[in-house]
Amino acid sequence: MDKEHYSKLEKMYLQANINTKIFDTTTVDISEGMANIGLEISEKYFHALGANHGSVYFKLLDDAAFFAVNSIVKDAFVLTTSFNINITRPANTGLITAIGKVKFKSRNLFVAESTLYNENGKEIAFGTGNFAKSKIELSEKIGYR
Repeated sequence: MDKEHYSKLEKMYLQANINTKIFDTTTVDISEGMANIGLEISEKYFHALGANHGSVYFKLLDDAAFFAVNSIVKDAFVLTTSFNINITRPANTGLITAIGKVKFKSRNLFVAESTLYNENGKEIAFGTGNFAKSKIELSEKIGYR
């Protein structure tokens, strides 16, 4: 367990422009091979029918799976190489939470899955992604501090 690494990843996540300028109510908790990402739903994320746009689901699912993988890669930034989502029900109020878990790891390839839940604990979406270790070092330059 490497609490300092997880804390640096959490700060890097929360300080990213997309999370400070667009998704301003995100929460994150990273541990070994796992990440929880939360977002308070806002009307600014809605499509014309008054529920979250699919891009919100994608972002949370990808972020949770991504940071689950980066929790076990301690020297480099990982990259999403593919990600597939399935939306099972809409959400338009409350806190939604994505939980990501590493399912497979090799030297440079990782597979992770994530599930998105509404505030009542009901699954609203799930996804699976492939991730690769990049040549970008985890450093203060990219917000890893």
